[in-house]
Amino acid sequence: MRDVAVVGLGMIKWGELWGKSLRTMAVEAGLAALDDAGTDRVDSLVVGCMSSGLFVGQEHLASLVADGLAKGPIPASRVESACASGGLAVKTAFMEVASGMSDFVLAIGVEKMTDVDGGTATYALGTAADGEYECFHGVTFPALYGMMARAHMHRYGTTREQLSAVAVKNHGNAVHNPHAQFPQAVTIEQVSSSVMVADPIRILDCSPVTDGAAAVLVCPLSEARKLKKHLAVKIVGVGHATDTIGLYARKEFTSLPAVRLSFERALKMAKKTREEISFAEVHDCFTIAEVIISEDLGFFEKGSGGKAVLARETALGGRIPINPSGGLKAKGHPVGATGVAQICEATLQLRGGCGQRQVKGAKVGLCQNMGGSGGSSIVHILEANE
Repeated sequence: MRDVAVVGLGMIKWGELWGKSLRTMAVEAGLAALDDAGTDRVDSLVVGCMSSGLFVGQEHLASLVADGLAKGPIPASRVESACASGGLAVKTAFMEVASGMSDFVLAIGVEKMTDVDGGTATYALGTAADGEYECFHGVTFPALYGMMARAHMHRYGTTREQLSAVAVKNHGNAVHNPHAQFPQAVTIEQVSSSVMVADPIRILDCSPVTDGAAAVLVCPLSEARKLKKHLAVKIVGVGHATDTIGLYARKEFTSLPAVRLSFERALKMAKKTREEISFAEVHDCFTIAEVIISEDLGFFEKGSGGKAVLARETALGGRIPINPSGGLKAKGHPVGATGVAQICEATLQLRGGCGQRQVKGAKVGLCQNMGGSGGSSIVHILEANE
């Protein structure tokens, strides 16, 4: 298996992008990644997108995006794993290069979510849950994560203030991210008193509905070194796991086994230890998700993730910075694009190019991307490579 490096990255400004179509966003991000790499070579294309048919009435994204990039007749495919679709696109691109099937593969994540009303968006996102046993009975994702939060509070004493501190930290990081949807600081009081959505989840505990796209170009490490435009960033570990799609079928509500398994598999492949991780981009679709994920990744003992946030252990300069980009909470969450954007952030951090949100001395980065209420999880581990 060949060593694989991220050689180019591209993101557009995320938000409510009324003037841009799904095709326009994907193409803009893809071209930015090629420009960043200093090459226009693309042997293959992978598009990650969760639900373009429901959001904008467009399927067949492989052809759509390849055509928009003027890269036909290259082979192209579209992959889907709910909100982990972007991570799956990067994994697929990695596998294609590692196997020797292609040399330069472009992975693009994209979602156009704001062209429909709130009810339709809720329905589209709900398709990532168990349609028969959860959605049919009216359960939404805020409700599912609300149950997780309430269970965590009951078992471990996690507090409202601790959940709010996650949002405060991530918005503070996003202030320095030019691509973030909400680069505004918030206070614990603002989060804790914001509109209730599904007790104890409030509106400022939730990631937003977002339009956006991100792209990475991957190639053999040997080819990346030849381009010499940036410090080579190698993908050293990939882990992937699934769990029951329904939260009701889990043994407990306070843990995400797919997160733990995918991380263990990525660590084993990377031949790294948890202590070598410099920072992590994790799937904070709700504030409680970041707390639980930080525990399942083993950075903190079970039940102490919330306390760690308040103690600033996950802040920039802390023991393990989490979501220096602002995370899904503040950077935004165009569901098919999130996993690719995490790779963009990790690559930029390892290049030392993140300005005021730079993690000092970053050598190894972790990206954890999740589908639904933890029904799937994909982890990538990246390392700066001279």
